[in-house]
Amino acid sequence: MELITNVEFGRMVNAAAQILTKNAQHINKLNVFPVPDGDTGTNMSLTMQSGAQYERDSTETSIAALSAAMSKGLLMGARGNSGVILSQIMRGFTKFVANFDTLDAKQFADALKAGAESAYKSVMKPTEGTILTVIRESAAAAGDAANRSSDLVEVTKATWQASRKALAKTPDLLPILKEVGVVDSGGQGLVFLFQSWYEVLSGKTTQDDLSTPPDMAQFDEKSGEFDAQVSLDPKDIKYGYCTTVLFETGKGTTQDRDWNYDEFYKYLAGIGDSLLVIADDGLVKTHVHTENPGAVLSESTHYGSIKWVKIDNMRDQQQEVIDRVAKEQASQKKPPVDTAVLTVASGHGIADLFKSMGVTDVITGGQTMNPSTKDLLNAITISKAKKAIILPNNANIFMAASQAAEMAKVPVEIVKSRSIQQGLTAMLGFNPDADVKENASEMTDQLTTVKSAEITKAVRDTSLDGKNIKRGEYIAIVDGKIQSNGRKIRDVALNAVKTMLDDDSEIVTVIFGSESNQKEAEQLTKAITKLKNGLETEIHEGDQPLYPFLISVE
Repeated sequence: MELITNVEFGRMVNAAAQILTKNAQHINKLNVFPVPDGDTGTNMSLTMQSGAQYERDSTETSIAALSAAMSKGLLMGARGNSGVILSQIMRGFTKFVANFDTLDAKQFADALKAGAESAYKSVMKPTEGTILTVIRESAAAAGDAANRSSDLVEVTKATWQASRKALAKTPDLLPILKEVGVVDSGGQGLVFLFQSWYEVLSGKTTQDDLSTPPDMAQFDEKSGEFDAQVSLDPKDIKYGYCTTVLFETGKGTTQDRDWNYDEFYKYLAGIGDSLLVIADDGLVKTHVHTENPGAVLSESTHYGSIKWVKIDNMRDQQQEVIDRVAKEQASQKKPPVDTAVLTVASGHGIADLFKSMGVTDVITGGQTMNPSTKDLLNAITISKAKKAIILPNNANIFMAASQAAEMAKVPVEIVKSRSIQQGLTAMLGFNPDADVKENASEMTDQLTTVKSAEITKAVRDTSLDGKNIKRGEYIAIVDGKIQSNGRKIRDVALNAVKTMLDDDSEIVTVIFGSESNQKEAEQLTKAITKLKNGLETEIHEGDQPLYPFLISVE
């Protein structure tokens, strides 16, 4: 094969989306921390699905136009740092092919090289041993192969083989990967992508294999514009309940079936759409749009014990959007917000805390589901503010926030909060009457005044930072590093707080999640007050999933 036409390109894009969806759980397992929310595979899958949707919707036939459509979809749908870097790779690829109707081997290889360069430029401090290493070495191998042969099958095979070799070297380049015994998760995703491209061009993947589009979990209509959302009649929503369930297989009194991914997936596919099922070391995350959320819960209980449930009535949500816009348009007395503060969080209690401190809008997501570039951009647009500030509350959202800021039509600043606790503390520095840059600077300064701990359960055995961690143990992550682990949650939390306290510490705040309660929080704070004389404590209900306690020390 010496030319990639619109036909082959479309198959390549959709095969990439399918292989990433199929292997999302495998990629998720490569998370360095043994926490229950490894999401690189999910992020890359949803990002690529967005690109594939845009490519399928295009009526153009040139590589230039189809690649541009794919790139726009990737950009809007990018989730997490891995998804953003993937979108940047394809952005560089697209810029190179901007004037081509078809691609030969040399052009394909040069486009990959442009993609690698774009990816490196998108990261402030590029780190080897990551997806960046994999794309750079793969592109170099593609160039060498294209110099030897005009056969695109040979070139894509060389690209895939080089990506596998580069991935195998990532633990030698990034010590923490070697310590935990994994390869880089983002790099693994890219290896799967190149595998799918080789299989399409070599005939190992046929059109029949691509007859079913990938699942579009949490993927909105293509336009993503506010006016388009308003124009959607709630009655036109086929499946009205957005249902998300997290359950642990083989547990609980209702469990009467062994876990079977295919059977569970088939059942849900029969009662809804926008389906995503990620199984990871005994934990299953499910997202589906359905008319019968009760059936989803019932089916889940046959396989195990439910840990967390979130059900949203999308018809009511859509009506609320319509009503809110109508109210805003009808009222000319209320001026638009000058500076909108947008934050990312999960849990109604945490959302209420942020809003009480002056946050304009809380975007649902964070640890368990990173919002896309489009989600953040839509929030900016909906606010109708003259300028905006984004509090990501998670380092894995920084790059998507940066892309949204670049695409926004108003000035946007990002305060790089790495945790919910940092985000809440940053709001102490917000002044609605101040300049947006001045606000961002003051809020950023506040980040250094708080120490953050997250308490959760390990989902697998691992050794990290000199600690032997067993599956099911509680672990305390203090400012991004695992500090303690053990079977008793209060002991683990207390050990974490001890390391966070210093002479200047005055107040400890405990936010309890959906897997904890007020009583347990009170018992913990009572023990905390004994650690230091004069120490004050606060308790708030956060309702956050997967993390029984979020603790801050100021």
